[in-house]
Amino acid sequence: MEWSLLLVLMGLAAAAALWHSNLGARELANAAALDTCTNVGAQLLDGTVAFRRLRLVRDEAGRRELERTYLFDYTLDGATRRQGFVIISGRIVASVGLQN
Repeated sequence: MEWSLLLVLMGLAAAAALWHSNLGARELANAAALDTCTNVGAQLLDGTVAFRRLRLVRDEAGRRELERTYLFDYTLDGATRRQGFVIISGRIVASVGLQN
């Protein structure tokens, strides 16, 4: 097997792993957005979150991990559209925020 083919295969495997990780993070963000809206009596609009940003950060132990930011729209009164965010750090929900 040639080295170039091996590098291509390793790149494809890394891309597949990142894609799979992103799917899990999006599901986690969707659940966090829905739970937050339910807890404050709001309605989650469009039924899903939208990817906003991906960056590399360090956790408490100093290890590098991916931090993903997702945005979502919600309404409290059925007329005014507001925006919230969910930050997923590694495999946990680090923060959820709602616009005033």
